[in-house]
Amino acid sequence: MIPTFKTPRRPTGVMRNSLVRAALAFAALAGSSALPLADVQAQSPTYPAKPVRIINPYSPGGSTDAVLRPLTERLLAITGQPFVLEYKPGAGTNIGSELAARAAPDGYTVLLGTSSLTISPSLYANLRYDAARDLQPVVLLVNTPFTLAVHPDLPVRDVAQLIAYARNHPTKLNYGSSGTGGAIHLGMELFKSMSGTQMVHVPFKGSGQSVTSLVSGTIQVLLSPSTNLAVHAGSGRLRMLAVAASARVPGLDLPTVSESGLPGFESGVWMGLFVPTGTPAAIIQKLAADVDKALSDPTLRASYARQGMVPGGGGTEVMTRLFADELKRWPAVVKAADLRID
Repeated sequence: MIPTFKTPRRPTGVMRNSLVRAALAFAALAGSSALPLADVQAQSPTYPAKPVRIINPYSPGGSTDAVLRPLTERLLAITGQPFVLEYKPGAGTNIGSELAARAAPDGYTVLLGTSSLTISPSLYANLRYDAARDLQPVVLLVNTPFTLAVHPDLPVRDVAQLIAYARNHPTKLNYGSSGTGGAIHLGMELFKSMSGTQMVHVPFKGSGQSVTSLVSGTIQVLLSPSTNLAVHAGSGRLRMLAVAASARVPGLDLPTVSESGLPGFESGVWMGLFVPTGTPAAIIQKLAADVDKALSDPTLRASYARQGMVPGGGGTEVMTRLFADELKRWPAVVKAADLRID
């Protein structure tokens, strides 16, 4: 028997309208599902869904480890995913920073940025990345204000007296740093510029050597984190004058530099997290929120405070504002000190 087929009925007006509406709805649905991958990831509530690497542009064992290691332990507990430290030291932090700037903007490569990230654009003539263009601030981790200290034989007891002495004895005073072009060096160049003084820079290979040289009298002036200075100050082998912060620091019985002789002067080193530009906003906000939660841990905050660090947080707004301000701050200081590196 030969099968027969019925000719389908032509759709009525009502049916045609229904079919049109269905086709339009399907097209809209198809269009919404064809979002760029980054947007789909941004809408995902599961970030992070795999391990996140944090590029540390410093060698293992320093103050960056003291900040990152306890932080990553708490982030694992919060997110269920490990945050793995990857050390890429060298070239004044520029090797690690460039690697992060060129990484995929998917939230799974994060950079530990420090003050050097905002100094390098003014200091180095041939950087192969642009910090302002290629990196996006996420969250501030800690801020460590420097303390201004002098050798005890120097006849000064406060910042005003130090400035007066330096003006009356131009180029007689030596100040130390942990290396040319670093945050301590630039901080003292800023001090000289704002105070109208002249002092001779003596760079060392690290903070330990510079503190030892202050104690021995090879140098007479030093900016350094208070934790590097406190033991020697307690034994009278150096004298701490003031902390270079916007406000007095709990646990330090010191005035600020600003209130004791040089209004407006602040200097220190900060650490924050950055991601490649183009990372979805939702991922940035989630990462910032997770870090803020970790930084709220009282034990972690107490640990940072014992090391002279002021815990950060405050979401993306705080780090974004600090990053922009710091990028504007250093060009004039580098130019005045003639520190440009080709």
